[in-house]
Amino acid sequence: MSEPVINLESKENVGLITFNRPEVFNAFDERMTGELTAALKAVEKNVAVRAVVITGAGKAFCSGQDLKNLEAGYRSGTAPLLGGRLRQGYNPIIQKMRSMEKPIIAAINGVAAGAGASLALAADLRTMASGAALIEVFINVGLVPDSGSTFFLPRLVGLSRAMEMCITGDKMTADEALRLGLVNRVYPLDTLLEETMKWARQLANLPTRAIGLTKRLLNQSLDQPLEAQLEAEAFLQETAGQTADHLEGVQAFLEKRPAKFQGR
Repeated sequence: MSEPVINLESKENVGLITFNRPEVFNAFDERMTGELTAALKAVEKNVAVRAVVITGAGKAFCSGQDLKNLEAGYRSGTAPLLGGRLRQGYNPIIQKMRSMEKPIIAAINGVAAGAGASLALAADLRTMASGAALIEVFINVGLVPDSGSTFFLPRLVGLSRAMEMCITGDKMTADEALRLGLVNRVYPLDTLLEETMKWARQLANLPTRAIGLTKRLLNQSLDQPLEAQLEAEAFLQETAGQTADHLEGVQAFLEKRPAKFQGR
């Protein structure tokens, strides 16, 4: 049996998902999209997993779509229909990442290009190796950004800078990404995963339900009028107020001791 192209491990309440096609810079094929979808569903269902880290094996985070399976059509002069591949493969992955009520960190260990960059943008938080790069490469082959890039990128860096990245295909370095707020933290490559896992463990010890509800509110915040957002806050605050972690947090405050959150 061939080696998995997605590795999934659970370490101290953190689910670690690793792209494992280093020989092609972790480019997506149908098998990889299928295994990633399954891995995301697994960490979502696993109550012991309270934070998720996604990274890549080898020199790259993810270089985007593997064109090998499409090569014959292109060489014959027949371009494939790409919409169905997005609807069936990439779009469910992005939707699962955004709907999962657990924090997801993308640890960008090398180049994140095309759909790989989109997936990194869909995470809640991003760390990046100092020598890594983010590239919206779609324009270089006459395509538009997909897999959520046109949704997340303007929200993270503003419309003008998003336009520049998308229509030039220029690389964004780690230092520039940090300055623009596109990534949260930058580390040397040899400590990137260690530091990211340490951060993920800290998040895993926080009230997981409250993080999930906060993620839900932030997801919808830019697309709702103020009145609707205020009502959503009130509704979900009532939900959060009934969790065991809220009671534990208040009791710990009153008793002047560290809280021991259980993610419930």
